[in-house]
Amino acid sequence: MVKSGTIILNTAARFLMPLQLMFSVFLLLRGHDEPGGGFIAGLVAAGAFTLYLFAFGVSATKEVLRMVDPRDLIGVGLLLGMISVVPAWFMGQPFLTAQWWTIPVIDFKASTPLIFDVGVYLAVLGSVMGMVMALMEVDKDEP
Repeated sequence: MVKSGTIILNTAARFLMPLQLMFSVFLLLRGHDEPGGGFIAGLVAAGAFTLYLFAFGVSATKEVLRMVDPRDLIGVGLLLGMISVVPAWFMGQPFLTAQWWTIPVIDFKASTPLIFDVGVYLAVLGSVMGMVMALMEVDKDEP
């Protein structure tokens, strides 16, 4: 097992994790019209948590996730992906037809593609974190 806890890795993880998470949200929000989207944003967020996991271990990463199980993230992501097809159906249009709503107070355009991208983001984040955390826990148990 590789020992975590070098001072350079710990310091880098503390500074890079918030930056990576902000960048992942940026990629998520700009992904419909330009390169980016839920998949790559989820990978960037998973990279941030994985860096933190390598620096501080599984238990510290679980504390950062506030006891949200990665499997729950996968489930919520899949649910959001399925919900994103419903508004078009209620409007009498084919499935996966994009619907747009303007939120006037903050001048933000919400859409079904954004709901779908958030679902993909959560599903990718949950699956990568689940795999990495499972591998780290197995590695911890070995002598």
